[in-house]
Amino acid sequence: MDKLKILVVDDESRMRKLVKDFLTRKNYEVIEAENGEQAVDIFFSKKDIALIILDVMMPKMDGWQVCREIRQFSEVPIIMLTAKGSEKDELQGFDLGVDEYISKPFSPKILVARVEAVLRRTVASGEEVINIGGIELDKAAHQVKIDDKAIDLSFKEFELLTYFVTNQGVALSREKILNNVWNYDYFGDARTIDTHVKKLRSKMGAKGNYIKTIWGLGYKFEVEE
Repeated sequence: MDKLKILVVDDESRMRKLVKDFLTRKNYEVIEAENGEQAVDIFFSKKDIALIILDVMMPKMDGWQVCREIRQFSEVPIIMLTAKGSEKDELQGFDLGVDEYISKPFSPKILVARVEAVLRRTVASGEEVINIGGIELDKAAHQVKIDDKAIDLSFKEFELLTYFVTNQGVALSREKILNNVWNYDYFGDARTIDTHVKKLRSKMGAKGNYIKTIWGLGYKFEVEE
């Protein structure tokens, strides 16, 4: 099996080396970029990058812009690295389709654990297809069809819908959703989930009504017969 390729984007060579050393030990192939423009060029020329680790503050093109450029064409998982730990930045990151958010300084072992968790979800094996209420959800292909028409979901939107569908009829608190879908204890606020749910409902059209709001708690996925 070919090694999974990870693109590490940071203008600090010391930081790139640190991340590369830990990921190489775990048998990943690491490709480096020292600025945003270079990162975008590499991403679109390589075609088979499995995950991007992306610093926010960089010359030529910052991490937010890199994320915007790539998200127009790809749902490749993106982990943002930043010195900024503010809630506003985290929410902006999630709005742009960032999958994980790690503030500097960080433990390289934690970063590797997050990388492995994201890739486990992305490169999950198994041909599991769920059909429910006119929705066809293909976990292996990371594709969703509604009434036989494919809809374009971000990585996190797909994960969120999968979690809802597999917990049909169960009232899910925002805390529970964050812990299961984001795969770690996230101490931000509920707007992260609410933003994703709003976008997901919008993309699902009439089927978005299956996601019910439970005031004061969270959400419940319920198919109307």
